[in-house]
Amino acid sequence: MPKTVCIVGAGPSGLAAAKSLLHDVPAGTFDVTIFDAQSRIGGLWPSSRDDTASQVHPLMVANQSKHTVQFSDLAWEEGSPDLPKAWQVGLYLERYFQAYCQGAKLSLGNRVEKAEALPTPEGVDAGSWRVQTRAHDGQVKEHNFDCLLVASGFFGRPLRPSGVAADSDVPVIHSSEYRNLPALLGKTPGGGGKILVVGGQMSGIEIAGTIAAHLSSAVHSPGTCSIANADRYSIHHIIQRPTWVFPLHLSPKPALSAPPFLPLDLGSYNLSNRSYPLANKEGHISVEAAQTVHAIYRQTVGSDQSLFSAKVAVGGDDTKNPPYLAVSDTYLEFVRTGLISVSHGKLQSISGNTATIIPAGEQTNDVAAVVLATGFEASASVSFLPMSIQNTLSICPTDLNNTLALGFHGTCHPDVPNLGFVGFYRSPYWGVMEMQARFVAALWAAGGPSSSLPPAMRAALSNDTSIDRAIQLRADPRASQFPMGDYPWLMAEFATALGLEISPPLEKMPQLPPTNKEMNILTPARYPPKSPTDFQRSETAKALQQTEAAAWAGLTSGKFVAKAVFRSLLGEWKLERSLVSKLPSHPSGHFSGTAKFLLRDGTRDGRETEFDNLEKNSDVGLEYLYVEEGDFKASNGLTFRATRRYVWRYNELRDKLSVWFVKTDDQIRADYLFHDVDFAVAEQDDGKGWRATAGHLCIDDFYDVNYEFRFQAINLKDWRLAYTVKGPKKDYTIDGTYRR
Repeated sequence: MPKTVCIVGAGPSGLAAAKSLLHDVPAGTFDVTIFDAQSRIGGLWPSSRDDTASQVHPLMVANQSKHTVQFSDLAWEEGSPDLPKAWQVGLYLERYFQAYCQGAKLSLGNRVEKAEALPTPEGVDAGSWRVQTRAHDGQVKEHNFDCLLVASGFFGRPLRPSGVAADSDVPVIHSSEYRNLPALLGKTPGGGGKILVVGGQMSGIEIAGTIAAHLSSAVHSPGTCSIANADRYSIHHIIQRPTWVFPLHLSPKPALSAPPFLPLDLGSYNLSNRSYPLANKEGHISVEAAQTVHAIYRQTVGSDQSLFSAKVAVGGDDTKNPPYLAVSDTYLEFVRTGLISVSHGKLQSISGNTATIIPAGEQTNDVAAVVLATGFEASASVSFLPMSIQNTLSICPTDLNNTLALGFHGTCHPDVPNLGFVGFYRSPYWGVMEMQARFVAALWAAGGPSSSLPPAMRAALSNDTSIDRAIQLRADPRASQFPMGDYPWLMAEFATALGLEISPPLEKMPQLPPTNKEMNILTPARYPPKSPTDFQRSETAKALQQTEAAAWAGLTSGKFVAKAVFRSLLGEWKLERSLVSKLPSHPSGHFSGTAKFLLRDGTRDGRETEFDNLEKNSDVGLEYLYVEEGDFKASNGLTFRATRRYVWRYNELRDKLSVWFVKTDDQIRADYLFHDVDFAVAEQDDGKGWRATAGHLCIDDFYDVNYEFRFQAINLKDWRLAYTVKGPKKDYTIDGTYRR
């Protein structure tokens, strides 16, 4: 008879668990049932851009690429973006369920409310579980299972700090509840004010950048503004300590003025940069280790971040503390523009529309709304377990990182052999989730931690210190941001226990500093199933090909450079431009002023056919309204005020940057294409940055355009735009330099 297994949760952890129980052990070993309180699979991940009921915003961009956000034996569909949005991750999970989980009984709309560990009959190795579920209509049922697998996720209940009442005079929401400005501010008088964002780690940085982008779009988009007086709102971000902020694309060669770019995780998980045997780099962080990592981060971003604001600079004694990291393409530039202001401290209270920040007692007036990016209480995800079991697992609701003390990297506990966990920790990289699922399936298939286990697995459990380590970290002031954050080490630990070998790269890979070895990128597909089917073998190969192709394209053909340039243009630049005319009818002169790149949602103007033909759930991305203003001093002595406007766009599917003319009668709307920006890959770095060219024929006049984009690590330091215009009545050259 197969063992019956109850899986709590149909998110990525639950689906990975179901797949392993059904396919990674002999067929018929387990009879699997999945319960989920939601009416769909996917957990946090919605499968439609209109699904706003999830804890994750459907348009949120994943902070790991599709090469990491995948399982070993299902590749992303061709044409999928390297950095998918949340709803696209949901669609991937639907495909995964169809491919591998059809053998499970799926019970959606049924919340597991209670799980009771039944007494162990004499002579039986393990007892069983009585599971109580409640349907949406209130119907309660009881079920018996041999094993219980918890895949209910680490983000159990939004955590709200004491002193910040939900019935405040201003709207107070958790960051997971934010969807748009009208929902946040729709019930306020609309007179403007500060949107207070509380929390300076991953979700705080991300939500502050997101709301800033929404404000910018509301102010600078054509048509009716989504909220009244949008230009009177700003963001006040309260953080306890500075955090390194990485964009979604980094460079493995940050010293170059024309650096190549890759999705941020491809370089981070390059095993050629690690020494062997792998040692765990997370958990307790010594002062020396902290300073080493801070130095690496500083080299990666090219500064201590003080060029954006002294409030976000990471230096001095900060470099002795364990580093914190967040991901956002927009946050730092919005700090530089002033749309986001930053205070250090903790929010003590909200009274009326005034916030008090301690320890300095700083008061922030004119608060219009509060967004709490204060994390989640994971203990809510295991509240259905009996208190005796919770005590056995050393539950500590106040420790947000080490809520439970679980064995072998968060999978099990020796005192409850028929209870397993998958994905119950912060930063559950998908490869580790899959490995956890394989480990629990193999453990239960062999009958638990006994002599029947394979030697490697028995040794792994015998030498495991995960439980003691989790308890020790609870009182460690030098605990890392993510105690289980060393992805390569965790993957290697599971592989050793399971007897899995990492597969080699498919092809020769590019060499990179500092080791000057070929890239050796860790992805889930590097650890395929032991006995793959033809379909699995094909999907694994496809996934590996996608990853290696992305690496080669980024390092040799300039892929992702257009995106890096587009991201880094945000904000205001000082512009100096000279005009040299060979015809007396057009005077020469010099322009001095500013150029602003004002971020907004992509618009339909000028590309109506393309826009209307987008597939369902497609995304047009973002664009800038470009506004330059200044004084032009002509060679004949005349000086006059001058301005011009364009729309700059980035097309992710084409990886193309383009510039558009604006309408003469409505200068915030795009009219028609001026030119595409074509980047040229240089043979060597000469200090002038990335070069790009473009051309445009305007009736009889031809514009020959040349760009130079010079980087300081991942951010534009300055850039140059020059073009020559020739025609029957025109013959002049314009050369402009943009600096922060």
